[in-house]
Amino acid sequence: MTKKSKKAEATGGPSRKGTLAIIGTFLLLSAGVRLATEAGQVIASEDPKATLSEQVSEQPTMDLARPETLNAAFEAIKEREQRLIDRETEMDQRETSVAAAETAIEAELAKLEQAEQNLRETISLASAAAEDDLSQLTDVYANMKPKQAAALFEQMEAAFAAGFLARMPTDSAARIMAGMTPEKAYEISVRLAGRNANIPLQ
Repeated sequence: MTKKSKKAEATGGPSRKGTLAIIGTFLLLSAGVRLATEAGQVIASEDPKATLSEQVSEQPTMDLARPETLNAAFEAIKEREQRLIDRETEMDQRETSVAAAETAIEAELAKLEQAEQNLRETISLASAAAEDDLSQLTDVYANMKPKQAAALFEQMEAAFAAGFLARMPTDSAARIMAGMTPEKAYEISVRLAGRNANIPLQ
């Protein structure tokens, strides 16, 4: 070993100085990075234009593990359930009212139909009775002496008398009209002719 190498080994030499320089550089870099990170955090905390996601993340969340939070949640659920029950009850009451109204309407319709049927039967009976009365009265006039019947027909209105004469046999009607005054007989004849004037010939 030369004297020069021995002297370098004894004093630490250039290799020892290089190692210390590298360690010092790393320490300076670490301090600079740390300083820059802390400064960035301070600037971000003071920035009014922070993102919405950062602001939301900073807001406190509901802790369901806390008894008061659970009680509030249960109360909200109970209130909603009660509203649903009340709504369902109201709908059931409306359905019941509608069903009752429909039943009442059906009952009234049944009564109206029965009343209509009764009215038809009454009208039918009245028409049959009136027809029987007219037929009987016509037979009475037809069997009277022509002179007596003519005197009665002279007092009747022309339309009324024409209705009876139209129901009589032709010979009976002719004998009664022969006993009337010419003016009355003519008026009744016009009425008789007009009864079928509007009947189509074809």
